[in-house]
Amino acid sequence: MPAWHAALTAAAAAGDPYYLQCTACGTATLPPRGHCPNCGATTLRIRPLSATGTVASFTEIHISTPRFADATPYTVVVADFDEGIRLTGQLRGTDAVEVGDRVAIGADEADDGERFLTFEPA
Repeated sequence: MPAWHAALTAAAAAGDPYYLQCTACGTATLPPRGHCPNCGATTLRIRPLSATGTVASFTEIHISTPRFADATPYTVVVADFDEGIRLTGQLRGTDAVEVGDRVAIGADEADDGERFLTFEPA
């Protein structure tokens, strides 16, 4: 995984998720990058991300990569945050989810030691 992903999942696991915001135009962005995708400015600052987002979409995975094969079936959620960020992660804590539900962001660790984003009902 890239270093930015490890930093983001560590922050989410600690309860401090974040995103980058352009100081020139206010655009919110993830993954971290060296310039704003909207205006091209190079002045981006780290900002706290809301602890909860809204389910925009979800799907149940029955056939997985080897990394998550023992966890199938599992649900993957796409969640929108108030800051304009959209993230994807595995659903935890319930088997039932609907578009519009609120979910809390977190992180979990796979058997190989790498972290990944998770969501739980909020």
